[in-house]
Amino acid sequence: MGPSNQTMRIFLYFSIGYILLTLYVRTRTVRDPGSLFFDPWTAYDPSYSAYRLGQGEAYIDSISNSSVHPVPKAGPNPEICLGIATVARKGIRYFHDAVGTVLEGLSAEERANIYLILFIAHTEPARHPAYQEKWLYEVPDKVLLYQPDKIDMQRIQALEKDTENYLMRACNDVGTKYLLLMEDDVVAQDGWYHRTREALAIAEKKTEKLGASKWLYLRLFYSEEFFGWNSEEWPTYLWYSILAIVVVALVSLGSRQYIPSVKPHMPNSTVLLLCFVCTPLLIILFFAAGRTTMLPLPKGVHLMQNFGCCSQAFVFPRERVPELLELYKSKEEGYVDSITEAYANEHDELRWALIPSVMQHVGRQSTKSTSDTVGPPRYKTKAEMKGPERLWNFAFETIDPAAMSAEHEYAKEDFAEYVDISI
Repeated sequence: MGPSNQTMRIFLYFSIGYILLTLYVRTRTVRDPGSLFFDPWTAYDPSYSAYRLGQGEAYIDSISNSSVHPVPKAGPNPEICLGIATVARKGIRYFHDAVGTVLEGLSAEERANIYLILFIAHTEPARHPAYQEKWLYEVPDKVLLYQPDKIDMQRIQALEKDTENYLMRACNDVGTKYLLLMEDDVVAQDGWYHRTREALAIAEKKTEKLGASKWLYLRLFYSEEFFGWNSEEWPTYLWYSILAIVVVALVSLGSRQYIPSVKPHMPNSTVLLLCFVCTPLLIILFFAAGRTTMLPLPKGVHLMQNFGCCSQAFVFPRERVPELLELYKSKEEGYVDSITEAYANEHDELRWALIPSVMQHVGRQSTKSTSDTVGPPRYKTKAEMKGPERLWNFAFETIDPAAMSAEHEYAKEDFAEYVDISI
């Protein structure tokens, strides 16, 4: 067989393998927002979050129907103050079920370690549909409302950031070691508490190992949307692509030179095929698969100094709260997440993230939206989606409910033993 025929045969085999590999990659990357094969119909389908919302709704309904007594509350020395601020949205409600997902499945020991504040962030609280509902006063440790005699109501109405400011102050007054602030359109996975608690301990240890004395926050939600192939890193991508081609060339030529049995099967045409056709095509497929598929964020607690949008669920150490409150008070304009990130960048603050996310943003309508509804994103192309619709953690929807429940049950037993020992 001549060199050209042999090269064509190799190319034929490669082509068949490449097509099969592409089909496989396509099935595995539909949830990667940076993938060429990204499928919004699948990726934005709320599979696990819908399951959790159902559980959350059932839990809150059981409270409303008086089938849970006594309703679990915080113990004498809670470790986390969990604050959730809510505002009424036109034509859609998230708050009821979102609160349910935070509480559903918690053991008595876990619930006792959480002081829950639900904040109706309206100067006229009766505007919120939950204000008249029984569960709102049964579930939390405190229902927070604005006090007109103690605050500037005109400022509150004008500045969105004072919602978080007011809630943060209330949580700070509880005196817990950590403050967890959540938005009202966030779903919590089963077992969110034990994973968060473990992550906080790891964040403290990692901060110490870095030689730092403090960290700013632990992020419980992030979107893979912002972790794709970043254009500013193209020189790095180009360098590694060229390096891959060079390595293939060196291996091919080296094999031909030092392994006599390989030489007849490695003519120049085959070397050129491997270096300038096969390898580039594999590189293209690598990038087409998406960054979160090919270079996924490592599981655990890691620094997330960039691209960690947005402020759906943050845990703050209590000692950082006074300076943050002063920061928010000093800024006349801007949203809390933007103000916080600008401050963190300016002071090179440590920002940790728990990976994978234990929270999901299910809000399709912004609190600032004037429209009544937002259509299900799975019926839209990615380009047609608005900002709130694209804030989504795609890996969250792949959680196995049975496996997660089993992990949580084990963690409950372990935490119960810890509590008994500490007492």
